Amino acid sequence: MDGQKRVNIKIGALVDIVLKKDQPSGALTRGHVQRILTNSPSHPHGIKVMLEEGDQVGRVQKIIED
Repeated sequence: MDGQKRVNIKIGALVDIVLKKDQPSGALTRGHVQRILTNSPSHPHGIKVMLEEGDQVGRVQKIIED
């Protein structure tokens, strides 16, 4: 599913995000959405979220399951 649209992302969804420090390499981190940080309905680089696992913040690249 598309991680660029806020409407597709739900609290508790399993997602792959790219952390700020991993942007050059494109390495993904998997976890469950704790908070949605982007207020706009869409973002070209992915909606910014905070994960439940370790309070990691990054942009959603892929939604695994909602």
